[in-house]
Amino acid sequence: MSVYVGEAADAPDFPAAAKKLVANTQTRHNVRNATDIIRRKRDRVVAELPDWEELRQAGHDIKQHVLRHLDFYLQQFEAACTKAGGRIHWARDADEANRIIVDLVKAQNATEVIKVKTMTTDEIRLNAALEAAGITPYETDLADLIVQLGEDRPSHIVVPALHRNKLEIRSIFMEKMGLKDLGERPEDLTNAARQYLREKFLRVPVAISGANFAIAETGSICVVESEGNGRMCLSLPRVLISLVGIEKIIPTLQDLEVFLQLLPRSATGERMNPYNSIWTGVSPGDGPEEFHVVLLDNGRINVLADPEARETLDCIRCGACLNACPVYRQTGGHAYGSVYAGPIGAILTPQLQFMEHSQTLPYASSLCGACYEVCPVKINIPEILVHLRGKIVERGDAPLLERAAMKAASYALENSERLATAQKLARWAQIPFNRGGTIHSLPGFLAGWTSVRDLPAVPKESFREWWSKNKKLKYEILKRELPKLEAPKPEEPE
Repeated sequence: MSVYVGEAADAPDFPAAAKKLVANTQTRHNVRNATDIIRRKRDRVVAELPDWEELRQAGHDIKQHVLRHLDFYLQQFEAACTKAGGRIHWARDADEANRIIVDLVKAQNATEVIKVKTMTTDEIRLNAALEAAGITPYETDLADLIVQLGEDRPSHIVVPALHRNKLEIRSIFMEKMGLKDLGERPEDLTNAARQYLREKFLRVPVAISGANFAIAETGSICVVESEGNGRMCLSLPRVLISLVGIEKIIPTLQDLEVFLQLLPRSATGERMNPYNSIWTGVSPGDGPEEFHVVLLDNGRINVLADPEARETLDCIRCGACLNACPVYRQTGGHAYGSVYAGPIGAILTPQLQFMEHSQTLPYASSLCGACYEVCPVKINIPEILVHLRGKIVERGDAPLLERAAMKAASYALENSERLATAQKLARWAQIPFNRGGTIHSLPGFLAGWTSVRDLPAVPKESFREWWSKNKKLKYEILKRELPKLEAPKPEEPE
């Protein structure tokens, strides 16, 4: 089985990638500025809803219900979609999904495709598979277009080009669109993209989409977006192919009421998405003549099998956890080596890859809990991070020095005499590095502890030692203070 998520299997470990990106001050500025704007907008529109916490719980409950009955809802979706004129294809992994989609495009004798909402296609590296087959893909989401033309990688779930500023985008457009002149205002850039894409909307016969939700009751697909390009991709081409992760299923059309309130507020700080497109099968004379749905596993069943971590699949790809995460806000998305960045990427990517790759990602977190606080479907990301760290240790994949250090700590902490001995040794060992009660720098493999922060020195005596030395004083204090603490006797009844 070929399961992979973007470039994760080939990417450097998070610490190495993060160290390089933290040194890029322009990227850090771009990421912080963009996430600050989104967070402020989100906080404002969320505060407008008195039942926000009830909505979060409802979204969580719906997704958890689906995961418990996923086989039923997938079969219900297949039956309803087929009845409406759609065609269902099942893909166990990335290679199978790519093969199905390439064959469908070739069956139309097409050499070009237009794409919308394509994060899942990034997961399976569909663009590379299409290009290898002689098919040219055109991204139509503005941010995805910027990433594609810049020969770049996405750095955010909702705003893939968040790490780029308008001057960088202007330079990319002028070079790749062959423009002699282009203004640097956002309006100028969007107009250039509009002109570039318009003829492709009108000419290219095959479109490939992702999906925000797949509705089991009706066999419908829902895509939400802000630019209108999705509406063009979903209605103008002769053939529409939708790649859908099996976790995107929801039971009924009415359930969209919950998610269409949660998603836009969490993703971009909007009360609603400007474009909500829902389509079911095919209708003669209206929209695509052929509609195909490729239902993708690619490791999701593996996540579903773990009761401690399966709620990872609740994710509705809003990106709120990225905007809140102090680690992501310093590094940006490229450090994660996957199309899924930030806290959700730190738990999703390793699981989709059966814990074979990206084993440093569960450690790319301070466990501060900010991601859980903003998640619209209440995924407890910190608990899952700890769970995955435990699995890495159980597999014996933790670094040798780390395993040795943890064993030594366990040995010392399980016995008070050993702990006292360890404390005395630490006081002796810290002498060359102790500067007025603070350790500013440690040598060798311990240097990481002091590279960005100072450590307090080990105190001259522990609390146990102080307590033992001051027993006499302790009893004197207790003898003096206890009478004051005695409760007054209740008065006798008359």
